Amino acid sequence: MSLKKVATVEAPHATFVDARGGWTWKVLKVYASAKSDKANEYARWMLAVKSPHTFGSFEHGDTYIKDVVAYGQLDSATDEFKAYYEELRS
Repeated sequence: MSLKKVATVEAPHATFVDARGGWTWKVLKVYASAKSDKANEYARWMLAVKSPHTFGSFEHGDTYIKDVVAYGQLDSATDEFKAYYEELRS
């Protein structure tokens, strides 16, 4: 599946977690290439996010990549996302 196609909450492209704060970010769509995202401080992903403020459910929307990467740890991902993320972080 292409990262530009919308995934589901049950089968996201990747999942990031912050166990200390109770946050979970599920990447549902990547809008651009890793090279473009790396160069753009306002690059974003479409996500489903669960936090202490969402009362156990996921809220959908776009979030800056830099925020997810700063506060979350990659927990699981598709091989395609792993390759994208490796390029993004290099």
